[in-house]
Amino acid sequence: MIVEEHNVVTLSYELRNGGPEGEVMEIMNVHYPFKFFCGSDQLLPAFEEQLRGLEEGDAFEFVLPPNLAYGEVDPEQILEIPRSLFDEGDESSLENVLVEGNFIVLSDEEGEDFNGKILSWNEEQVKVDFNHAMAGKTLHFKGVVLNIRKATVDELIRKQVVEEDGVRGWDWGVN
Repeated sequence: MIVEEHNVVTLSYELRNGGPEGEVMEIMNVHYPFKFFCGSDQLLPAFEEQLRGLEEGDAFEFVLPPNLAYGEVDPEQILEIPRSLFDEGDESSLENVLVEGNFIVLSDEEGEDFNGKILSWNEEQVKVDFNHAMAGKTLHFKGVVLNIRKATVDELIRKQVVEEDGVRGWDWGVN
């Protein structure tokens, strides 16, 4: 059996930023492997494409540049927001929110949520980066295909992996 659409694939891998010697960003090992429904449109298309055709036991190693992953950092997604929009709670709770590097969720007028990272702030403005957390990063994957199986009827309907104890979802933030 090979990695192809409508199969459930189990992988172990190490994800590094930039290349084989880069910073480790994620490890999915045999004790908690990465499982996905191939063809679900929930993963990066280039990630699935690199795995298609592999068999159980095959090793893989590939690089996804930003244009095939989460894109380059878009300066227009870095915004300065009036600090007054954050002043709804008491000052001590605000100090816990306004921390450089914190990830926050903000909603627009229509109620749509946006994830952002606080870059800096002062008495007037809060600078927030709304780019994907992995934007601008070159993703280096190295791993092994642990298992491949046909999806169950329930998985075909849901287009995601269903474990014995329920659905095991995965969201890489792909738009």
